[in-house]
Amino acid sequence: MSKTILLIEDEPGIRMAVKDELEFEGFRVHLAEDGLTGFESILRNAPDLIVLDLMLPGKNGFEICREVRQRGIATPVIVLTARGQEADKIRGLELGADDYITKPFSLAELVARIRAVLRRYQPQQAGDVIQHRMITIDLKKRQVSKGKKIVELTDKEFQILTLLMKRPSEVITRDDFLKAIWGEDVYITHRTIDIHIAALRKKLEDDPENPTLILSVRNAGYKFDTES
Repeated sequence: MSKTILLIEDEPGIRMAVKDELEFEGFRVHLAEDGLTGFESILRNAPDLIVLDLMLPGKNGFEICREVRQRGIATPVIVLTARGQEADKIRGLELGADDYITKPFSLAELVARIRAVLRRYQPQQAGDVIQHRMITIDLKKRQVSKGKKIVELTDKEFQILTLLMKRPSEVITRDDFLKAIWGEDVYITHRTIDIHIAALRKKLEDDPENPTLILSVRNAGYKFDTES
């Protein structure tokens, strides 16, 4: 399954060269040429990794990195810095960046760093922990977190989210939810599921009206999306 990289870079030559190389290496690539557009793309598209230039028009890379982490978004970030700007590297890492690369850089080095960072962020589903994108469920503690922030869920919300994340990208029907969580002997309407899903989106999605995690599948049910 190919990973999606968001490149936020205002220099057209670098932007297109990196895009071509990443697509050649099998990645999907979203582009943004300024900070405001880039930040909106992070919220809308939930990429697997962000390559972020620090000196951007509209909203600089430091501001983007800080706001991303303040929102609890754990998406890995590689910052692009100018040669000799040691203070920028340190500040970027302190604000939550995972790695940096200095301009001018080789495309091969950038690809290698992207792959290395992504390996550290592989989704886990081992034992008592389920993790996809920025959401983590600790089954033993019955605890849900978005990035580093704990999210308080009701018992039914927790069970619904657990079922979705145990079967990522699989459509789960409303009847499946009812049988798995309420049982077959209890009369609950499909509308009850919709209400709980709406509540989960308010707690987990950056924009509940335009969800990127828990998606509706028309005339079928819901799924937890691992690719958006």
